[in-house]
Amino acid sequence: MLGALPIAAAVVTQHDDGSIHVLAHNSRFRETVSASTCSALEWDQADCLKDGPIAELLTNFFAGTDTVGELEFQDGEGVAAHYFRMKLAPLPRAHGASPRCLLSLVDRTVEVQSERTLRAEMLRDSLTGLPNRLAFTEAIEKAGEKVSRDLEHAVLVVDMLRFSRINESMGGLAGDELLITFARRLILALRGGDILARTGGNEFGVLVSLRRGVEDALKAAERIQQVMTTPFRLSDLEIRIECAIGVALMDARQDPEELFRNAQFAVKQAKQVGKPQVYEPKEASLARRRFSIETELRRALEKDQLKLFYQPLIDLKSGEVAGFEALARWTHEERGEISPTEFIPVAEESGLILTLGRWAMDRATQTLASWDRAAGEKLPLYVAVNLSAIQVARDDVAGVVAGALKSSGLTGDRLTLELTESSIVQDPGRATRVFEALKALDCTVSMDDFGTGYSSLAFLQRLPIDVLKIDRSFVSGMMVDPDSVAIVRAVLSLAEALGMSTTAEGIETVELATTLAALGCASGQGFYYAKPLEPAAALDYWRSRKGR
Repeated sequence: MLGALPIAAAVVTQHDDGSIHVLAHNSRFRETVSASTCSALEWDQADCLKDGPIAELLTNFFAGTDTVGELEFQDGEGVAAHYFRMKLAPLPRAHGASPRCLLSLVDRTVEVQSERTLRAEMLRDSLTGLPNRLAFTEAIEKAGEKVSRDLEHAVLVVDMLRFSRINESMGGLAGDELLITFARRLILALRGGDILARTGGNEFGVLVSLRRGVEDALKAAERIQQVMTTPFRLSDLEIRIECAIGVALMDARQDPEELFRNAQFAVKQAKQVGKPQVYEPKEASLARRRFSIETELRRALEKDQLKLFYQPLIDLKSGEVAGFEALARWTHEERGEISPTEFIPVAEESGLILTLGRWAMDRATQTLASWDRAAGEKLPLYVAVNLSAIQVARDDVAGVVAGALKSSGLTGDRLTLELTESSIVQDPGRATRVFEALKALDCTVSMDDFGTGYSSLAFLQRLPIDVLKIDRSFVSGMMVDPDSVAIVRAVLSLAEALGMSTTAEGIETVELATTLAALGCASGQGFYYAKPLEPAAALDYWRSRKGR
């Protein structure tokens, strides 16, 4: 019967004294055992039947405490090791006879080796031969088990800058060659015991051990930057490659993925400041808050929960209200008032500024039109709306403005569009086209925060700009800083020479208002006159100053 089985099998029994004996076996069983490390001349004398996991399995199976009767074990060490699965099955027991079972052996050596080869492939980057992201995460996990006072670890994420540009311009083969060379350079910067992995397209991870804390981590980053100073040679070109490095220090029992994400977050900061950065939880908390604000801002826009407030723009000669600047305000249901200095940058970064900008344009023009209807006449007022550089670059600004004017029934001369210098510098050609399209609608174009950016005077000469707004940083310092006075004078003189009007921001005292009027500034705004007001209060404010 045993000879008919296609696998190694034997019949095993247990005597009354507890000893294990082989009653019968087939040829495959004999061949398997003969090739193993079992050196007993008589199988009944084999050590594995007296002690160890096999003896324990058989004893428990005969005793009835192990009803499964399975065991996987390794025989031998190293490359000569074999792997087996043992399975026990009960056999009928004759009256008064010892218990018996059928023992079968399956040689899993080829299967186990294939699994290990496949796993090794799964953990290796095929291009560089380095460990990949999965292997790196496992290495972090193992290192976390060894964290102590004397031995700490850190993860460095190294991001190769400009790689996509090189890859696109020189081709994928050149990009692959660069990655391989970059990896070899990284290896030169490592110490014994450090682990290098390719964790993304142009991203590498380094696990380093620390004896002196963050100092060792930053020295590792310095070594990496040092080996990258020599230009890389691709074909006939020599290319200098820079990298951004983020560092995250490991805490005991820290989640490997969390640690790696922390290092990636530090990389983003490193790109901004131009040097290696160590992960700071406070910065990450602020980043998470920005993501939270983005989500809630999107919902607020969908539910129309933002409001426009209106800050008066005062004619400094007559003292009357010439217009109002529309300013977005957001009062969150739980967080309370969220400052525009916080949610506007988030809107620009996420692209929500396009939705926010269209909403503001429509709401501001509709509000001015409602004031006309309330007064029963066309009021001598205009409304100023801010435009982001993102809107100028991505949106059909002229189309949005034309649509708002049409739906509100206003004419273009009652709308001023305020743009910052950055919207001009980023793409002067597009800015010129947008400005000209706005002027074709009879709108007024104002350059906001003039003097704080990087615009060339040539832009002022070429672009159809009507108003220069003097930034509050210059205005607020006029009474104590002679340089601020000189800058304001220069801006006013420049505007007059170019045929432009001027508006001063941040007027908070009567002295500032009087001084700016004496210097020839056309209009101004600030808390001295009024804070941003709700629509009804803004109309009442205009009425209160009428005829002054």
